[in-house]
Amino acid sequence: MTSLDPRHVLTQAELAHLGEGTVAYLREIDSDELKGKFPGLPEIASGTTLWALFAANGQPILLSDERDRALAGAMENDLTPVAIH
Repeated sequence: MTSLDPRHVLTQAELAHLGEGTVAYLREIDSDELKGKFPGLPEIASGTTLWALFAANGQPILLSDERDRALAGAMENDLTPVAIH
């Protein structure tokens, strides 16, 4: 009798595209972290806390001063938001 393993092992390429186009992550972020994540962003006062929405692959989608606006941006783009702590 053979036993089938129901687990699927993902390749690195499959893992890299997991959630692409369907999932976005929401994260509270300090203005000091923004420079490397949102290229071309104008200067923001140090210590300012904002909400950032990122695609599953880490690409920045939007930045907001309100969590609800960032969530609305995910919904408008048909993305399922998940929170990152």
